[in-house]
Amino acid sequence: MAAKIVRSLTRLSVVAALMFFATSFVQTDLPGMGTVRALAQTTGDVPGNWSGNISDTQFWRAIRKGVTGSVSIPDKKAGQLVQSDGDELRAFRQGPMSQFGGWLLIGSLIVLGLFYVGRGRIQVEAGLSGRTIERFNAFERFVHWLTASSFIILALTGLNMLYGKYVLPSIIGKSAFASLTMFGKFAHDWIAWAFILGIILMFFSWVRHNIPNMTDVRWILAGGGMFSAGVHPPAKRFNAGQKIIFWLVIVGGASLSGSGLALLFPFEIEMFAATFKVINQLGTNFPTELSPIQETQYALMWHGVIALVMIAIIIAHIYIGSLGMEGAFDAVGTGQVDINWANEHHNLWVQEMETMDENAAAPNRGTE
Repeated sequence: MAAKIVRSLTRLSVVAALMFFATSFVQTDLPGMGTVRALAQTTGDVPGNWSGNISDTQFWRAIRKGVTGSVSIPDKKAGQLVQSDGDELRAFRQGPMSQFGGWLLIGSLIVLGLFYVGRGRIQVEAGLSGRTIERFNAFERFVHWLTASSFIILALTGLNMLYGKYVLPSIIGKSAFASLTMFGKFAHDWIAWAFILGIILMFFSWVRHNIPNMTDVRWILAGGGMFSAGVHPPAKRFNAGQKIIFWLVIVGGASLSGSGLALLFPFEIEMFAATFKVINQLGTNFPTELSPIQETQYALMWHGVIALVMIAIIIAHIYIGSLGMEGAFDAVGTGQVDINWANEHHNLWVQEMETMDENAAAPNRGTE
């Protein structure tokens, strides 16, 4: 009898020991319980060291930074498990780009307002004579308005995509804002082609008149006559200020067009890796191995930054061409400007035009 009791106790002890060890292993695998999971949380150790000789920390860091593997399906982008640059892009757009871009636009309006209060509207000091001279022909005005009107639509729809969600939903409602943004996005994509065409036509129409020369240096030194009444530095068809605007529009417009095309055709146009290789020859260290999605993200960031700078520039251009200067709008409105306005702002050009008219009329006088 005693022997049976001893055997029974022995069996119970073995069973209890097995249950203890089994419970311990189960507890270590339960979420929130066990030292193995604690180690994974604090040191990055993955249970079982399943990655072999590769550090688990390095492995997860590689995934976090977007290292691409290989897949057998047609969509090769699926080989990238995590694309963390998307978080960085979102943080940049909603942070520095939105903040500094907003201050840039507001600051430009404030500066122009202060300039208007201090200087007032720049008048034609000799008064309007009623006699005009052709400033721009019909084709040149078409090029100007094609570029200008398309840029204004692109600017408004782009600003809506960047800032609209912070303001418009509370004013017009979320549904109306969603519809407005959707149609604005379609307009942005299609009207971009008109802007690209306008930039190309503008370059070939006016580039010969916008080559810098020493006259431009003297114009800049005199402040263009913008800050003092009675000061009218000599200028040809385009003064130094207009030449600066021209080249900013051409270079900025080309940059907007290139990055915009990269966004319209993602994974087909890749421009930043090659650009970074050229820039790195100056001693910089930009990445030159970019995935297609990274190319698209760089294009989106660059497109937004250049667009904000261009909008600030065009705001100043619109001010000078309308409210800021008497008679300036006529140049792109009717194409005809008052001769006194032309003499005060582009006297060398007026002399060239009068000389051409005299030379053209000379043969006719000789046959009379």
